[in-house]
Amino acid sequence: MTSTVVLPGVPALAGVYARGAGASGRLAVARRLGRAPSALPDVVYTVSGVRADPQQLTAYQHLLGEPASDRLPAGFVHVLAFPVATALMARTDFPLPLAGLVHLSNHVEQHRPVTLDDPLDVRAWAADLRAHRSGTQVDLVTEVRTGDTLAWRGVSTYLARGIRLGGDGAPASDEERVPFVPPTPTGRWRLAADTGRRYAAVSGDRNPIHLSSLSAKALGFPRAIAHGMYTAARALADVGAARGDAYVWSVEFAGPVLLPGTVTVRVAHDDADGFTFAGWDARSGKPHLTGTVTPLAA
Repeated sequence: MTSTVVLPGVPALAGVYARGAGASGRLAVARRLGRAPSALPDVVYTVSGVRADPQQLTAYQHLLGEPASDRLPAGFVHVLAFPVATALMARTDFPLPLAGLVHLSNHVEQHRPVTLDDPLDVRAWAADLRAHRSGTQVDLVTEVRTGDTLAWRGVSTYLARGIRLGGDGAPASDEERVPFVPPTPTGRWRLAADTGRRYAAVSGDRNPIHLSSLSAKALGFPRAIAHGMYTAARALADVGAARGDAYVWSVEFAGPVLLPGTVTVRVAHDDADGFTFAGWDARSGKPHLTGTVTPLAA
């Protein structure tokens, strides 16, 4: 039976990451004892009456290139709701280690505008623990309502590399990947060394891999990397007002963006009514992210 945990407010990510680090250590011990992940906690986390901070919204809009408005971009709604889902992943009974999880993709449905004055109710839960060719993946589902209306829904998919699913989890088949062919670019993003720190300041996500070369190297990266949601939200901002008030925004992450760095990008109309976007390394031709923005019918 699903249980509901009512949080008094949106948790601070610093404390969540600290709890997640402790839980990750216990999971490492369990893996050495031969215990494999097999089930997700049957729980929903909720927070009521969440309100956006005007100064935080302005800083976010300025950093990402969104217009000054009292409407919250879909990426900013993700920022508000992200700590609730992350707190669920920091639970002691969550079967995958929060530390080291790789963000594979994000799928967001923006059903109606969300404004600065709207009190928001946030719900988050984990779903679909499943095998991946490189380990085990899971979805974190988050819904944001204004009153009784579903305004925003996001599904973030994460991968725990090298951790194999226990129980009846069948090995994932090797799906054939479509090779990435760099399209004709429409622009370039030149990302400064402090891009990770600047996004951390507006999002609260101060994961050490994004903050400095020193902290990133301690976790196996040659230097700091950009937040995936920074690059995804920047692509969304590049689409601009043409996305309309209601849309589906999907992104798949392929490879990290090292900071400082330059991302070659294409944001353009697709063959239907929507937009496609891609960001890649011009020298290697390897992708960083690909995605779509599709307006929803009124």
